[in-house]
Amino acid sequence: MCGVFGIRASDRDVARLTYFALYALQHRGQESAGIAVTDGRHIQAVRELGLVSQVFDESTLETLEGVAAVGHARYSTTGSSRWQNAQPVIRHRPGRTLSLAHNGNLTNTTELRDELEGRGLKFESTSDTEVIAALICEHDGPLVDGVKEAMSRIVGAFAAIVMDEEQLIGFRDPDGIRPLVLGDLDGHPVLASETCALDIVGATFVRDIEPGEIVVLTDRGVESILAAEPHQPALCVFEFIYFARPDSKLDGLHLHRTRELMGERLADEAPVEADIVIPVPDSGAPAAQGFARRSGIPYVDGLVKNRYVGRTFIQPDQAMRENGIKLKFNPMPDVLAGQRVIVVDDSIVRGTTTRKIVEMLRGAGALEVHLRISSPPVISPCFYGIDMATKDEMIAANQSVEEIRQHLGADSLAYLSLEGLEAATGHGDDRYCRACLTGRYPTVVPIAADKERFEATQLPVA
Repeated sequence: MCGVFGIRASDRDVARLTYFALYALQHRGQESAGIAVTDGRHIQAVRELGLVSQVFDESTLETLEGVAAVGHARYSTTGSSRWQNAQPVIRHRPGRTLSLAHNGNLTNTTELRDELEGRGLKFESTSDTEVIAALICEHDGPLVDGVKEAMSRIVGAFAAIVMDEEQLIGFRDPDGIRPLVLGDLDGHPVLASETCALDIVGATFVRDIEPGEIVVLTDRGVESILAAEPHQPALCVFEFIYFARPDSKLDGLHLHRTRELMGERLADEAPVEADIVIPVPDSGAPAAQGFARRSGIPYVDGLVKNRYVGRTFIQPDQAMRENGIKLKFNPMPDVLAGQRVIVVDDSIVRGTTTRKIVEMLRGAGALEVHLRISSPPVISPCFYGIDMATKDEMIAANQSVEEIRQHLGADSLAYLSLEGLEAATGHGDDRYCRACLTGRYPTVVPIAADKERFEATQLPVA
């Protein structure tokens, strides 16, 4: 996941605009946030663990004056949640400072890092983002040439924005696995992970950045360079299922409507007699609405989500821990008691949360609980930026649908088929990466995913 944003606008408060854009992209990462700005001569940056609203305030933003800015909201997939791994990454060398924000995950980080360390380069973090920054920073010559050189070396998913003292550049991997869009704010170019970030700052959507493309943002506009021959498109299908905000537009599709179509198709594929349809909020809501509309069964809210529960350093005591999921969801007995309930969720990975939801619904008086999942079973790990689980932890990788149903305690369980997903999105493997659902990857991948494989590295003391 992760959210990235970049803007070049000499007559605007670029740090403040970046702050609000990161607010819109907060769903893509809640571990840390950061903003870097350049005034044309020097780069200043603030990055810290926490939500956007926790990292920045008025006094902080007032110190970040410049003509261009890069912002990042982090969700860790390589490197643990520690300050050194917060982004934008800052990289120095004599005569140059870089700031880089990256969404994605490289699959050849180990080889590249070993090579760079063998050349005497030092690293301050344990993320793959600093490897990209090091490759660019060490290149002698214009920034854009350094980006081209790095793109020729790195493999995997990367939608990134890099800035030196003078230039702001966006670039995307040749498979187009992670999204990156171009917008226009009163003649000023803007880059963002999703269109919802453009909306909040008042920018208009121009187009998607193409796979393998570099865009150089200048005061005169945008220069486009095809730096790598595009491969077969492989945009992550989980952006449609879960990641992207429902009010975003991705690959020409409105996300809310696409998720409704997933629910409609699921109702066709797996009908069941029931009294009410409820979502697992918030991500299950559009599909649940589609399922209810197609089936004719009333849609109601049966679970209340505490939207202020995110990542927290305050752990509950043992008695609260046993209630676990109630910190996030609470059932409504007045709605559920005596009802045959269809519960629509976007996916099941480990099954731990889903099992507790089923228990809670029964405890609230539901007569029957029928699970309907608006994606196919997740059976393979992601190497491109989703820290979902290892194959051994994935419940669908090792059990049949009936075995999963029994484990979860549901009266019935059905997943959307791959064909149904393709019908809702309009494409299959010819355009989207569905490796977590099929085991077919668009690039060579490591034997195993290990986001903290560099944590044993001794880092400088802050």
